[in-house]
Amino acid sequence: MFSCGHPWLVGPTRVLSITLEADSFLYQMARIIVGTLLEVGAKRREPEDMARILEAQDRRRAGRTAPPQGLYLWDVKY
Repeated sequence: MFSCGHPWLVGPTRVLSITLEADSFLYQMARIIVGTLLEVGAKRREPEDMARILEAQDRRRAGRTAPPQGLYLWDVKY
């Protein structure tokens, strides 16, 4: 959960739920994806940018890394 004081969000406090599923994750990958999605939601990027960023496999094209507060590892499946 991000408070309304977070620089990426404006307006009342919001709860945002994002589910990420993969065979594995790189260091801070989930936070980078969430940060980039927040930029899309704030209209700082176009939704189509997500596909381009993932295809490029270049961290420098992605958005800011979301802060860890409120992000949780919910489940690990083997």
